[in-house]
Amino acid sequence: MRKLRPTLAPMFFVTALVLALPLIIFAQNREKFVISAKAGGVNAVTGRASMLPHGNGEWQQLTIKEDLEPGDLVKTGVDGRVEMLLNPGSYLRVGENSEFELSDNSLENLELRLIKGTAIVEVTGADDEELFIGITTPHTRMSIVRRGLYRVSVMPGDTTELIVRKGRVMLEGSHTKVNGGNKVVFSNNSFSVAKLDKADKKNLDALDDWSKDRGQTLAKENSRINDRTLTALASGFNDDWFSNSLFRQRRLGFWLYSSRSSCYTFIPYYGRYGSPYGGGYSRSIFGGVFGPWGWGPGFGDPVYGSSRGSGSINSSGSRRAGPSASPGAGVERPTRSGRERAPREQLP
Repeated sequence: MRKLRPTLAPMFFVTALVLALPLIIFAQNREKFVISAKAGGVNAVTGRASMLPHGNGEWQQLTIKEDLEPGDLVKTGVDGRVEMLLNPGSYLRVGENSEFELSDNSLENLELRLIKGTAIVEVTGADDEELFIGITTPHTRMSIVRRGLYRVSVMPGDTTELIVRKGRVMLEGSHTKVNGGNKVVFSNNSFSVAKLDKADKKNLDALDDWSKDRGQTLAKENSRINDRTLTALASGFNDDWFSNSLFRQRRLGFWLYSSRSSCYTFIPYYGRYGSPYGGGYSRSIFGGVFGPWGWGPGFGDPVYGSSRGSGSINSSGSRRAGPSASPGAGVERPTRSGRERAPREQLP
């Protein structure tokens, strides 16, 4: 059996440290609040789902306590759905009767293999931010390189269908760029690209609805983080910590656990990360509620439907002053390396 995350007792102890001890003590323990700079954390499971650990010949029940390793397989039953954390701010959501493998869990070479069924990838962030999420199916290999919303299905009849509602995908081999509003069908060694028609845009199924609800739930949990927690978290970071090799990754933020929803939400370091479902992540370490930089281009525009329940804007609507430091200026400030999930820190 895979080693599970820590028990609740040390988690509550860590929570007490954050909220009660002086900030200098928090600074000494800040690593515990930063999720590993690797993908694979299981963030939600509904219905029947199981995993086959790499090198283990027995399938076992999948739970939200699992951290998938390279080579691990996951499959869902007729009522199963799974949400997995990718690079900070990005999520994989797999529907019923599906199977996938986490081929590589590093942020630099993140790779998923969809064997059968359907997966939706939600990628928050700025429209011009570059990233990499590789997806392989029996018929093709593609790379998600922009914020957006993507649906990949291995279809009956030996085809793969890719729907790009918003964002950008690069197809391996042909160097073809597929932007939002397009659909690609792969079969054998060929593919065809077409604009999404009205049916593609309106005929949303249960997985689409679940993915949207999950996206709004996670953004709402981010909005509930109070100033005290942000101040405590920010006090744990300094220039030396940011500049060392532990933070030479791409995504500018980390995951923090919310006991209210029993899942991890995303906290950016700077600025605001927009969600393709509308709204986004309005609370960041060095920006307060709005911060001095506000929403970036294209933030808050839903791909489809309303942005109800995103909870991305606070009720006062006021702009807060940010830190005196400039927002990044080309300096990457991502999560640390290593493989340690953040403790179950309750968001006040």
